[in-house]
Amino acid sequence: MVNDLIIRIGGEGGEGVISAGDMLAQASSLAGLEVLTFRTFPAEIRGGYAMYQFRVSPEKILSHGDTFNIFVAFNGEAYEVNKGLLKPGTVLVYDGPGGEFEPEPLEGVIQYPVPMTRISKVELMSPISKNMVALGAIVQLFSFPMESLKDLVRRKFKKKGESVVEINLKALEAGAEYVRANIRKVDGFYVQPVKPEEDVIMISGNEAIGLGALVAGCKFFSCYPITPATEIANWLSRHLPKANGVVVQAEDEIASLGQVIGASFAGVKAMTGTSGPGLDLMIELLGFASMAELPIVIADVQRGGPSTGLPTKSEQSDLFLAAKGGHGDFPRIVLAAATIEDCFYLTVEAFNLAEKYQLPVILLSDGSLAFRTEKIKRPDLSKIKIINREIYSGNGGYQRYAVTETGISPMSVPGRSDGRYIATGLEHSETAAPRYSPDYHAKMTEKRFRKIANLEDEFPAPEWEGNGNADVGIISWGLSQCAVREAVKRCNEEGLKVSAIYPKLIYPVPVKAIRRFASTVKKVLIPEVNYQGQFAELVTAHAGINPIRYDIYGGLPFTPGEIKEKIKEVI
Repeated sequence: MVNDLIIRIGGEGGEGVISAGDMLAQASSLAGLEVLTFRTFPAEIRGGYAMYQFRVSPEKILSHGDTFNIFVAFNGEAYEVNKGLLKPGTVLVYDGPGGEFEPEPLEGVIQYPVPMTRISKVELMSPISKNMVALGAIVQLFSFPMESLKDLVRRKFKKKGESVVEINLKALEAGAEYVRANIRKVDGFYVQPVKPEEDVIMISGNEAIGLGALVAGCKFFSCYPITPATEIANWLSRHLPKANGVVVQAEDEIASLGQVIGASFAGVKAMTGTSGPGLDLMIELLGFASMAELPIVIADVQRGGPSTGLPTKSEQSDLFLAAKGGHGDFPRIVLAAATIEDCFYLTVEAFNLAEKYQLPVILLSDGSLAFRTEKIKRPDLSKIKIINREIYSGNGGYQRYAVTETGISPMSVPGRSDGRYIATGLEHSETAAPRYSPDYHAKMTEKRFRKIANLEDEFPAPEWEGNGNADVGIISWGLSQCAVREAVKRCNEEGLKVSAIYPKLIYPVPVKAIRRFASTVKKVLIPEVNYQGQFAELVTAHAGINPIRYDIYGGLPFTPGEIKEKIKEVI
């Protein structure tokens, strides 16, 4: 019996592949199992290959895994795309017999035909229920919790009427009944429900960013819709108004950041969400926010690029833009999330840093993490520290840009007669009056950069895994950390000496921690999902370390197996 299962569902966009996977994942979570999902779908509204993969286990899951144990093919295209991954011991569930395709016998592959199309179209006279027929078959074959799934169906379709609920329940039962009557199970794959944990939530990366913004005290969110970041706005549009906040869809990304800057000037915590093409457009205003010393937060959900690129795929290729993009010299802070919990807690941290240091903070996520769903512990709000900006409390003689030892000077808000100033993009004096002399530009540039001069010492140290004297030390950032963690675990179980460090603060580069780590290993490896090795480039430039680079750039994240093989190669 195998408890740690990876199931992949493939079909055409519009066939309900994603919704079927979501419901099965949620049902598994309700049954107490750990769940981690991964999906990819075409950029077109309908049509094209869509895939949903989820990993389910009674134990904590580190990554989405290497490949699948079970593949459910809704059509011939999905089968052809994944046929090469069907190895001895895997299971294929497909739309047959009598479907649009019939797979050839594959050595060692267990095949279960389930006529999803015929059952939904002919027997139920409801072609759109094909995905629910498939779900019923999966539940019956691999012992997923049927009652939890039925409860989800009732909740999901309740607003559409009882007739819709009934046809979906019938489709579920029809798929299960077909398996009971016609298929003899010969594989060893089962899920074993456990006692559900209390105080856990099932949430996606984008939803976690929205929740983090809400908890941090965000009151204004403006964005222009862009894949894969739009769900942040969708989530906040439902929930931010409940906290007396406002969500605005701007006419473009430039306007959205302009509105966020205006809200921050007015004294409100404000944020936008975008992806690489949108961040491109925001760069001039990013510099303005840093020059005017206004706290703003930008969530950049990275996708494949450049240009329009791969809207629904994933890369870690916006780092240069986030860390160095812009004309002139201006400070900003860049954080990178690796997990769903990171998406929540680092969003809170992004607001805290923006408010404390009065500058832009960019949180990097990516398309794979954005759409991933996972069960996490419900955040204990009583233990979350919230930082608000320092407000001027004087009585006249206000100097908005007073030169201080830390570089931070108190802010004011509109309406205070003793705290009036103009937030300008021009170089300025302490009182915000324009100044163009070399002395003032040097003094104010140094003031702005002093804010982040000691940031590494004030930010939590990166997690460090493993002991000293390792043969290979991995520096990993963003979503790649998940695959690295599982690969390091596998390597250490095989007796290989491997260490890893997992920074969340990406810029300014945590030079001290990286140098300390590098001094304890024989070779340093940095895996990234981009062509240029962008973080490796920054590490080399700032820390003086020349790591081995391992870069992939096909639009998909690393698997633990890929990392493990590279570690062995380096050793």
